[in-house]
Amino acid sequence: MDTSSVRIARDLLEAARLAAKVEHRTLQGQLEYWARVGKAGLENPDLPIDFVSESLASLAEPRAEALPFTPRSS
Repeated sequence: MDTSSVRIARDLLEAARLAAKVEHRTLQGQLEYWARVGKAGLENPDLPIDFVSESLASLAEPRAEALPFTPRSS
């Protein structure tokens, strides 16, 4: 993976540190996750952000461990 250094506001960095600990991610992983969700959210403004986040998580699941689709409402 290619990496770069960036400047980021201290308050955002601290928020990412806390979120990373809760979500069991590295700080870098948390910032990348927020960036992916934000980018996908901006590219799909008609979709709720929770749906965008869950969709990205499902795409990252190994296919062998994927659960069959079950609609939330019947």
